[in-house]
Amino acid sequence: MKSWHLIVDVARCHDCNDCFLADKDEFVDNEFPPYSAAQPWHGHRWMNIKRKERGQYPIVQTAYLPMPCMHCDEAPCLTADGAVYKRPDGLVIIDPVKAKGRKEIVASCPYSAIYWNEEKELAQKCTGCAHLLDDGWTETRCSQVCPTEAIKLVLAEEDDVERMVEDEGLERYRDSLGTKPRVYYKNLHRWEKAFVGCSVVYGDTDECAEGAAVTVLRDGSVAGHGTTDIFGEVAVDFLTPGREYVVRIEADGYKPVELTVQVDASLNAGTVVLEKA
Repeated sequence: MKSWHLIVDVARCHDCNDCFLADKDEFVDNEFPPYSAAQPWHGHRWMNIKRKERGQYPIVQTAYLPMPCMHCDEAPCLTADGAVYKRPDGLVIIDPVKAKGRKEIVASCPYSAIYWNEEKELAQKCTGCAHLLDDGWTETRCSQVCPTEAIKLVLAEEDDVERMVEDEGLERYRDSLGTKPRVYYKNLHRWEKAFVGCSVVYGDTDECAEGAAVTVLRDGSVAGHGTTDIFGEVAVDFLTPGREYVVRIEADGYKPVELTVQVDASLNAGTVVLEKA
């Protein structure tokens, strides 16, 4: 059967919060038995957006990570008595009747995607818009409103999804947890990896060094490369944080420069001046 998957493109998300607001519009003060009780006005972010600043002035990027429930196939929150259960289409549901008073369900989620409703004494989270799918919808509220198409609902056979994952380079967030999420991310490197950036200047002309070749090496092997833009700036991405790298800058007619940098997070290595050879 076709099952539920959400595809999130980190590079397309610009933190507009339309998805968050659509979620509030749908679930605040609205009951959708047997899938959910009403979401409270405050304290819950069933569609949360995490934020990260990468690099330092003037080479700075921001990354945004939309975070709903992951609807994991090996979900730690599932219970033997059906208080939290998985539908045949893959959605993980907290039963609003059976789960009443079960605060331990909140702590079971390694993604912190479950919230406690103090008034109702109930653990709550994203339902994947199960009630809308049952009515024939082919979108969740969050995917329906996303203006940049950063969030897409995919209802497909598992084999088709596996091919999509391979073809588009999709990844699971914190896959090492072994929970097998049904939310996949594109361009997840913007959140999990790091870049080394620098500004390059020609010493003899004091002009920005457009077109300089920048190579990043790890233990003598190429880890990434780039070319400076019209402003002499470059950011070489996809680097693993917590490692030391060598950055080599080269331009025709100038002496090459090498920098050794410790990359614990995205790093602006500063201004590099190239002198005539």
